[in-house]
Amino acid sequence: MSNSILTPPGGTGNATVRRDFLKHLAAANLAAWMAGVPRPLLGSEPGEIVHPAATADSCILLWMAGGMAAPDTFDPKRYVPFEKGLEVARMLSTFPAIPTALDGVQICQGLEHIAGVMDRATLVRSAVQSDLGSILHSRHQYHWHTGYVPPQTVACPHLGSWIAKVLGPRDPVIPAFINIGQRLEGVGESEELKAFTTAGFFGSEFGPMNLPFPDQAAASVRPPKGMTGERFTNRNRLFRKLVDESPQREFASDYQQESMIRAMDSAYRLLSSERRDAFDIGLEPKASYEKYDTGRFGQGCLLARRLVEAGARFVEVTTEYVPFLHWDTHANGHTTADRMHQEIDRPIAQLVIDLEERGLLDRTLVIIASEFSRDAIMEGQPGSTANDQATEKVDRVAEMKHYGLHRHFTGGTSVVMFGGGMKKGYTYGETANERPLLAIKDPVSIEDLHATIMTAMGISPRTGFDIEGRPFYVTKDAQGVAVADLFA
Repeated sequence: MSNSILTPPGGTGNATVRRDFLKHLAAANLAAWMAGVPRPLLGSEPGEIVHPAATADSCILLWMAGGMAAPDTFDPKRYVPFEKGLEVARMLSTFPAIPTALDGVQICQGLEHIAGVMDRATLVRSAVQSDLGSILHSRHQYHWHTGYVPPQTVACPHLGSWIAKVLGPRDPVIPAFINIGQRLEGVGESEELKAFTTAGFFGSEFGPMNLPFPDQAAASVRPPKGMTGERFTNRNRLFRKLVDESPQREFASDYQQESMIRAMDSAYRLLSSERRDAFDIGLEPKASYEKYDTGRFGQGCLLARRLVEAGARFVEVTTEYVPFLHWDTHANGHTTADRMHQEIDRPIAQLVIDLEERGLLDRTLVIIASEFSRDAIMEGQPGSTANDQATEKVDRVAEMKHYGLHRHFTGGTSVVMFGGGMKKGYTYGETANERPLLAIKDPVSIEDLHATIMTAMGISPRTGFDIEGRPFYVTKDAQGVAVADLFA
């Protein structure tokens, strides 16, 4: 598995590939809108699909958007503190390691609360991703969330949509798939984000309910202020009529149109129910609320806990992908990672503790993941290009902003899993202790990771649907194999 270097921002090669990528996505999305009924593939060779017994009823994906560096989070290496003139090649971890509740296992300073619950975790240190070349965030996020490398000739469903489609809702009122924390407008690469934040060919009813701001979630599930019950009912009836008579209908199949209507019915049912209180984090006791309140991500973790308690099937909570912000640490890597530690540490640990205290952790699979890891070499800095490396030119850290992990790295990534039938206090896989920090023991591909998640949820990795004559599977070509050693 190779490590990969991103073309510096503004590079013409990156822009060209981005345009081509968006053209393919647009074509696939149009095809999805016109697609007919997805029909289950039953009796597939070499035998009929048998779903495994579920070890989890719900899944919470905590998405570290932008590329969380494993050596600065869950896979610490040799710590080299900042000093002016430091050789970049010497930097492996920019945070010292700290002990955890799991004997012999260390993670990075700044994650002390998570360290305290690692005895409940399975820590995978050998997740790997394919090197997909340019536009790494767009393509890798799409690949991780759908299991398929873009571009595809169909709009691939998000992992949460697969779970919503195959398993259905746990509760008839609470949406099966809820996405928290990611804006789809007003941020960079918004079209790419929309491309995988969708149910694809499954139809609107299996897509996510998007809640970019957790503190505004309650307002999103209440009728407008002052609207009477009768007026609300009439407005819903009128909206259905407008959709049914839309001139765009000619571009949609009957299945897709009916799926949109069913999605509207589900929304109406939620807005008409008192179960919507689960979306109101303002109802949380103050002491509990403050344990989560580190910002939007922390509030999202609290909202996720409330929604799983209420019956949500799949919830994604993201630190949000915005180019060159949050985990996208192309500059000020160490300083930014320190801030991200503060945002995620307490809420994640509290989520695990709360689920455990409520008797929900054993049947809720909580996953911490990112699209790839990072290495120290800096894009756009002297000595950072492949040509410079070939001539053995050496980078040195001139300022604090250069100290940290910057470059996209796909050869060894950490994934942490709690509950949902996974082993407690277990580590799996290993990366090299010196650069390149490649997975050297028990590598886990995205296909096998997805197969593991699906198996925990009671879905065979060979589950597939016929999409207008094309077989399409929950793991690429039905090849994903669950990692049996991770299960208790």
